[in-house]
Amino acid sequence: MEQFDVVVIGAGAAGMMCAIEAGKRGRCVLVVDHAAAPGEKIRISGGGRCNFTNIHTAADRFLTANPKFHASALRRYRPRDFVALVERHGIAWHEKTLGQLFCDDSARQIVGMLVKEMRTAGVTLRLSCEVSDIARGGEGFTLRASGSPVGCQALVIASGGKSIPKMGATGLGYQVAAQFGVPVTETRPGLVPLTFEQGLLSRLSSLAGVAVDAVVAAGGVKFAEAMLFTHRGLSGPAILQASSYWREGQEIVVDMAPQTDLFQTLRAARAANGKRAVHTVLGEFVPRRLAQLMVESQGLNGNLADQSDVKLRALAEAVCAWRVKPVGSEGYRTAEVTLGGIDTRALDPRTMAVTKQPGLHFIGEVVDVTGWLGGYNFQWAWASGWCAGQAV
Repeated sequence: MEQFDVVVIGAGAAGMMCAIEAGKRGRCVLVVDHAAAPGEKIRISGGGRCNFTNIHTAADRFLTANPKFHASALRRYRPRDFVALVERHGIAWHEKTLGQLFCDDSARQIVGMLVKEMRTAGVTLRLSCEVSDIARGGEGFTLRASGSPVGCQALVIASGGKSIPKMGATGLGYQVAAQFGVPVTETRPGLVPLTFEQGLLSRLSSLAGVAVDAVVAAGGVKFAEAMLFTHRGLSGPAILQASSYWREGQEIVVDMAPQTDLFQTLRAARAANGKRAVHTVLGEFVPRRLAQLMVESQGLNGNLADQSDVKLRALAEAVCAWRVKPVGSEGYRTAEVTLGGIDTRALDPRTMAVTKQPGLHFIGEVVDVTGWLGGYNFQWAWASGWCAGQAV
């Protein structure tokens, strides 16, 4: 039987970071992954440029049943620490809106950097490797890696969640948790487009492909970013953010002309030139197709001069406080993350170890810590992986 100090299951962001840190401490580390290449989610992230962190990372930008758990890891390994690593490897980067940091060139540079760091730290990486028969053995754990027996003192589960199954996502982490009696909170798709029922889709069909800056409210939280009408419902950053707070059966409220007193604006336009068409004026604040549909949905006929204050107020309300109830989401197929996961009450926040199962650690997306869109989930991966790497 091959023997290692540490076995990490999952060659994603968290797993590779953990392996690097453990290897740097002189530990003999094996990383295994069923995928043919490491860091596949990193490779496709950020439109291929990897939104690798966010300079505004703070504990309140994460969803979890235990709001205090992740603060320790995020304090110990900060965005500036990862930026320093990126710069040491000569990778050029830039900041986009809302503190999001991206590679100038390619996400593959981040994957290459992590692989090089693992190699330097003496980490063994095995890909296209199926894991089975995980068990307690002696003072640590035993498992089979593509049929070959392996033993280790510490086992780190960095297998990710259920999101984007075409990338190979599985429920392995949750299966391991069940095997060792580690509680798991409810899991569901997060950062995911929302869908409408067929009747509403038919009425909105002309808007497919239309984007608008909006403020979207769901679950008591608001996000001001772009929103996109699709042939299934709604997408875009504002919707993806809100989706993590939305629950089935609830409605969302959308302001499609934020920072505008639309009623007073329409009244002023009527006084200045009542002969103008209502949709023409509204089209100065929202996309033309959206303006046309909103005017038609309110049954407004004639020009501005023909509209009463009551009708203009109703139109403004429809645009600035559109209440709509999605029937669901596009699910794990397109979800960027998995909400919920390993119950953090079972973990030590400094080491990511299961308090009642010495040597067993869970890190990254498999844990019930989910960040906002915009680099937060990568920062959680780096931070949780770094913390585990100091302890295994």
